[in-house]
Amino acid sequence: MQITLKDGTIKEYGQPMSIYDIAKDISEGLARAACAGEIDGEISDLRTMISKDCRLNIITPDDPKGLKVIRHTASHVMAEAVKRLFPDAKVAIGPAIEDGFYYDFDHAPFSREDLDSIEKEMKKIIKEGHAITRFTLPKDEAIAFMKEKNEPYKIELIEDLPQGAEISFYDQGGFVDLCAGPHLMSVKGIKAYKLISSSMAYWRGDENKAQLQRIYATAFWKKEDLAAYLEHLEDIKKRDHNKLGREMELFTTVDVIGQGLPLFAPKGTKMIMKLQRWMEDLEDNEWGYVRTRTPLMAKSDLYKISGHWDHYKDGMFVLGDEETDKEVFSLRPMTCPFQYYVYKNTQKSYRDLPYRMSETSTVFRAEDSGEMHGLTRVRQFTITEGHLVIRPDQTEAELKGCLELAIYVLTTLGLQDDVTYRLSKWDPANREKYLGDEQYWESSQDALRRVLADKNLPFVEADGEAAFYGPKIDIQAKNVYGKEDTMVTVQLDCAIAENFDMYYIDENGEKIRPYIIHRTSMGCYERTLAWLIEKYAGKFPTWLCPEQVRVLPISEKYEEYADKVVKVRVLPISDKYNAYAETVAAELKKNGMDVTVDGRSEKIGFKIRAARLDKLPYMLVVGQQEEADGTVSVRSRFAGNEGVKPLAEFIAQVSREIRTKEIRKELPENEKAK
Repeated sequence: MQITLKDGTIKEYGQPMSIYDIAKDISEGLARAACAGEIDGEISDLRTMISKDCRLNIITPDDPKGLKVIRHTASHVMAEAVKRLFPDAKVAIGPAIEDGFYYDFDHAPFSREDLDSIEKEMKKIIKEGHAITRFTLPKDEAIAFMKEKNEPYKIELIEDLPQGAEISFYDQGGFVDLCAGPHLMSVKGIKAYKLISSSMAYWRGDENKAQLQRIYATAFWKKEDLAAYLEHLEDIKKRDHNKLGREMELFTTVDVIGQGLPLFAPKGTKMIMKLQRWMEDLEDNEWGYVRTRTPLMAKSDLYKISGHWDHYKDGMFVLGDEETDKEVFSLRPMTCPFQYYVYKNTQKSYRDLPYRMSETSTVFRAEDSGEMHGLTRVRQFTITEGHLVIRPDQTEAELKGCLELAIYVLTTLGLQDDVTYRLSKWDPANREKYLGDEQYWESSQDALRRVLADKNLPFVEADGEAAFYGPKIDIQAKNVYGKEDTMVTVQLDCAIAENFDMYYIDENGEKIRPYIIHRTSMGCYERTLAWLIEKYAGKFPTWLCPEQVRVLPISEKYEEYADKVVKVRVLPISDKYNAYAETVAAELKKNGMDVTVDGRSEKIGFKIRAARLDKLPYMLVVGQQEEADGTVSVRSRFAGNEGVKPLAEFIAQVSREIRTKEIRKELPENEKAK
């Protein structure tokens, strides 16, 4: 057999060889360093026997692909440690994931102290240094083996495998686990690991099945890599919008109100209002939309016409009982069927199309309680929802327009480099879930594919992610924990107009069914705010900040002038100059800035530190000299001490920054002027 190595070298063998033996044949050093092999693109452990021609890449710790192997092995060591400390715990599954690994256990919740104890036990197991061996069993024997060990979750996994499937186990010094691999040759290869956290997880992701406890952990080849990752996690914690948003008093939640129903504090409300006003002006004045306002609920009849009652009822808040009530209502999960009737209110001709409708829509979705997280997954949210009723010949031009608007919004917010694009398609294996036939879906998917290609946007395709009425372009982003969510969507719907008897009159006087584009330009305001908090770690662009300037008077005498300057924080040096500060703040407010005056009887250094902790863009220190000269002493988050400036000059500078929505870069701390 011929083995083609990564560098193109060909090795020939007359008998089957393990990956380890091939590595050893190449060099003793490579065999010592090797942790796995890649056979025709598939990762396998070093024990794997090769008996036919293939391409082989020997994986060493320098290859990122090797991390999966050490993490998978570490998950088994963790499972053994849990079983030693908590013998009654039942093991479920323990895969390697992008940043580490996890293992699920049927056990009471694990405390941080429990995790620390498990870590210590793992250290003992690794020190014992047992070799890891692999063996297989026929299905019946495998089931009997796991019954003997009283591991019901493993039994279920085996029972789901087809008869004749290879069922493999790995043994490390007497601890045996069902697993397909790959694994290291010994537990001694695990050098750097950390148990991160524990949380509840449903068995096989099904909320109707058992609640298990999932331990998240990670492992690296080198301790310095682990240290860097743990530092990264600390940064993540600081950026987590659910934590930071509460600390900054942007939003909160209250148990008595309910999960997924956030309360926005004044600062968070101001940010949402700025985003909303910007989007409405942008769509209405620059992108040709008309604005609608529609009810928050409707009779079930509406959703039966749209198809949502059949396809989406489980995700809706239904008001009433179909069995007993004459009328049953539902809070709206989306706005589209309402806007269709706005379109139908007057007869339209081909000259009236495209007819672009947009609405700042509050919608309601019955999300599972386990899915709730801060602002990213909520039960009530507000969205920049719009529907374009178009002629078929306008399809690609209008799709491009929707995509261009979304990209413009993302770019303005500084988020354009943080997204990926996905073509969400139907699943032909589950045709009952969708409207239309195969030709309908293939042609509409091709239209979206051409639009993405025309914009030179890299994208992936995903089966089964389409809406029931049509395919969509989804713009995806990850939160600080790596979880991906849809931020913006553009959907093509060539079917639903029939349900609502929507039409336009063409040039020949004939009634023609239009197409519909469902789209968001920014998406959900709640999710976008969460994204912005994490992106900027609370240090928002000036135009978005709920407090843009703080005036700090040096003393009470000059506080009045500080008030002229608002949309910044003005910091008087002492209460003597508060009057001047108020004057400054007033001038700033006249120019549309969000400003406060810190008139407290505190030292100026204390006030400056407080403003920094609040992540404010600008601080203006004012005192006797500033009042005499009509100036302000400017300190910014971006550059530190920016010196003394005429008040008018500062106003012009910041007004331009706000008007253009500039994202001013922050210098490193060591480069800021003191």
